[in-house]
Amino acid sequence: MRNWQTLWPTLKRLLAYALPYRRPLTLAVVLLWLAAGAEVSGPVVISYFIDRILPLNTFPPLLVSGLALGYIALQLAASALRYFQALLFNRAALDVVQQLRTEVMDASLRQPLSAFDTQPVGQLISRVTNDTEAVKDLYVTVMATVLRCIALVGSMLIAMFMLDWRMAIIAMIMFPVVALVMACYQRYSTPIVRRLRAYLADINDGFNEVISGMAVIQQFRQQARFGQRLARASHAHYLARMQTLRLEGYLLRPLLSLLSAMVLCGLLILFGFSPAGTVGVGVLYAFINYLGRLNEPLIELTTQQSILQQALVAGERIFELIDGDTQGYGNDDRALCSGRIDIRHLSFAYRQGTPVLRDVSLGAPSRGFLALVGHTGSGKSTLANLLMGYYPLQQGELLLDGRPIASLSHRVLRQGVAMVQQDPVVMAETVFINITLGRDISEPQAWHALEQVQLAELVRGFPAGIHTLLGEQGNTLSVGQKQLLALARVLVLTPEILILDEATANIDSGTEQAIQRALAAIRHQTTLVVIAHRLSTIVDADTIVVLHRGEAVEQGAHEMLLRRQGRYYQMYQLQQVGRALDADDMTTEADTLAT
Repeated sequence: MRNWQTLWPTLKRLLAYALPYRRPLTLAVVLLWLAAGAEVSGPVVISYFIDRILPLNTFPPLLVSGLALGYIALQLAASALRYFQALLFNRAALDVVQQLRTEVMDASLRQPLSAFDTQPVGQLISRVTNDTEAVKDLYVTVMATVLRCIALVGSMLIAMFMLDWRMAIIAMIMFPVVALVMACYQRYSTPIVRRLRAYLADINDGFNEVISGMAVIQQFRQQARFGQRLARASHAHYLARMQTLRLEGYLLRPLLSLLSAMVLCGLLILFGFSPAGTVGVGVLYAFINYLGRLNEPLIELTTQQSILQQALVAGERIFELIDGDTQGYGNDDRALCSGRIDIRHLSFAYRQGTPVLRDVSLGAPSRGFLALVGHTGSGKSTLANLLMGYYPLQQGELLLDGRPIASLSHRVLRQGVAMVQQDPVVMAETVFINITLGRDISEPQAWHALEQVQLAELVRGFPAGIHTLLGEQGNTLSVGQKQLLALARVLVLTPEILILDEATANIDSGTEQAIQRALAAIRHQTTLVVIAHRLSTIVDADTIVVLHRGEAVEQGAHEMLLRRQGRYYQMYQLQQVGRALDADDMTTEADTLAT
């Protein structure tokens, strides 16, 4: 009972999705009852023939032909009604599942980024794919089977009471026992089914991790270890599935078959001890026929509990995702017009007690150039993510155009603030689609952006030009070309604030120069926030902020910070020494080749 109390709200909510389809579902149920009635009427016709026609020792041709044709007509009618009922019901059921799947996808897209920091991608994929498939089984399999079995059992009970009420009462003895069997099955199967869904999610998560990191796995020869890991998850799923099969084997068909045999013995005893003529042979035939048919729907009803359990557990996981927190935005829909940034006493932590930013205060004027530098883990990318509005503020203020970032709408943030990341995402689409990303952008605008980042000549050389399909994750492009393409998709509609998160960290000097020229071209059209690994790229910044362990330890222009000879000076000198050593190595190598 406790399990049903827990799962009932989920079942109620899942069934509520069918409310807009009441009319076709109601018609399907009516056709289902008519089909069951036609099917059940067949044994009644045969019972009439046995009790009324056989004792006459003569067979009236017209009556016998009419009974035969009636029996055939009833079976044909039952088949036709069941066909049209299945069409109506399955169409409505699939529409319901499609709506639910759309909501799950939408909820996944609207989750805050903090959810992806802790939730494995495979778990999310499992909810969108496997769990929605399990809910589809609830509508297409469970509901259809339950309604069909109820209609068939109900029709047979009506026919039984019409034929002989005493035999009908004996037949009904099995129903309380069946209810007890179903309750026991539900009680013991629920925890097993929950483990089944969890194991399936683990399999998806592990396989997603293996596919994503295949290059590293093969490089370090870890195929066997990861294969064993997937095998363990698969074996755990297998063992849980075997538990459900054993449970079905213990509680379902053998027990119900035994119960059906006992009821049949009761009917034969009643027939044997009844006065002659009170119970006809035809009636006994009809009851034996119904009892044989009654056993199968009851077994089906009980076996559907396993699918029902899986669907309800999947529904819990789906609604947990749908009801989860979504990325929050404000209602201020006024577009950014200056790009001014003001940060005051900002502190932030991904996990309680582990601050990433501590009391950071800085600013950038309209059309200014702000650079953020610091060692790995100093908080640079976190600050960029907060500027993008990816995480809610915890302490302090972050103002864009003098307005709190939390008050800005989603449209204003995404149109006014853009970021080019260190590892840009390139889709397996055309160059044009990778630039527009669904926005209303013309082809000439896209070509202009490609010209700005000096990628136009390369694209013109592609077989289909700007409409050339790129490979999976843009694998037909080099790292630098991906970076330039990501910059082009931002510059096609220049934002008020442009953030470059280590955009020049993994590229060659030629690509770096192309990015520098593109930024110089839009220098006075946007506020630049550059997270720099190479300090040579930010010497012209209006303000350079040095972050160290989450604190802004130095601020100022390049020359000013060098004169202070603090942390920035040390970082700059180290890079200069590194460049000098690289230059000496190249010179030595050239001399060696010359000799």
